[in-house]
Amino acid sequence: MLDFISTENPIDQPFTQPNHDGSLLDAYSNTIVNVSKNVSPAVVQIKVRKKPNAQKGRRGKGQPFGTGSGFIISSDGFVVTNSHVVSHSTQIGVVLQDGREMPAKLIGEDPATDVAVVQIDANNLRSIRFGNSDQLQVGQIAVAIGNPYGFQYSVTTGVVSALGRTLRSESGRLIDDVIQTDAALNPGNSGGPLVDSHGNVIGVNTAVILPAQGLCFAVSSNLAEYVVGNLILKGKVRRGYIGIAGQTVPLNPRLMKQYQLKVKSGVMIQSVEPDGPAYNSELRKGDIIVGFYENTVHSIDDLHMLLGEKEIDKMVVVTVLRSGKKLQLNVVPSELK
Repeated sequence: MLDFISTENPIDQPFTQPNHDGSLLDAYSNTIVNVSKNVSPAVVQIKVRKKPNAQKGRRGKGQPFGTGSGFIISSDGFVVTNSHVVSHSTQIGVVLQDGREMPAKLIGEDPATDVAVVQIDANNLRSIRFGNSDQLQVGQIAVAIGNPYGFQYSVTTGVVSALGRTLRSESGRLIDDVIQTDAALNPGNSGGPLVDSHGNVIGVNTAVILPAQGLCFAVSSNLAEYVVGNLILKGKVRRGYIGIAGQTVPLNPRLMKQYQLKVKSGVMIQSVEPDGPAYNSELRKGDIIVGFYENTVHSIDDLHMLLGEKEIDKMVVVTVLRSGKKLQLNVVPSELK
């Protein structure tokens, strides 16, 4: 940087300190820099060897290896990543940012949400924690961090573009309550964290749609945290299934007051799977679910958590709003395969 010396009278031109690079960073830049420094030590590279032909048909390739990203959530080495990164693997390795490389054990995976957990045996691990995705607002800062090559991490930034999206996973099922962001996903960043301005995980990066101008998607943190907990404790997620696709929507204040509802949002049914294994013939497209058994429902996350293994094959009363009326309907969840 060149420092120019003024020839004006020093009385007329007060002396100022040179403007160093650090002072040029605005509040936004400082936020991203701090988030990157705090979160990146917990972001790892996932290296896998696949079963022969396991990836056949995926982008037209049949490579026996793959790579992705993940993030450490505990000091005892639990790492969250995508199910599609580690599925059909015969060997999994993790590369930390400090260069250490070690084998990892698959704890469990959930193709229905594209979330998986592996574990490594290592000391001095940095971890990050899940935030509350129910508190997200469209327009807030979103930072996607990945570790596609080991040693180096990559950072892209943007905003939360939309909430409550649905995305079809590689298992063929819809992932509900997906976060859409314009923070670009670099190659190998799948499975890495999407974080807010405080460095809390708000989503698990899972997909990018290139023809749609680089739209990127992440599984919401509340759903991911629920899935991760089940994978660690049980090795799988045994969940109920009522054969619908839904989206979280705000409720009409008039209906809230009329029916004395304790929730400000509910789950609008976008489609109902007919003749499925679950009994759902009383449900209709456009119904807004606000209650499940004796529990209130204000988001897709609530519904996922309430559709647990205890509800499988049992008749459950669901409270919905339909055409301005409050109805009690019966459903019988089946087990999600």
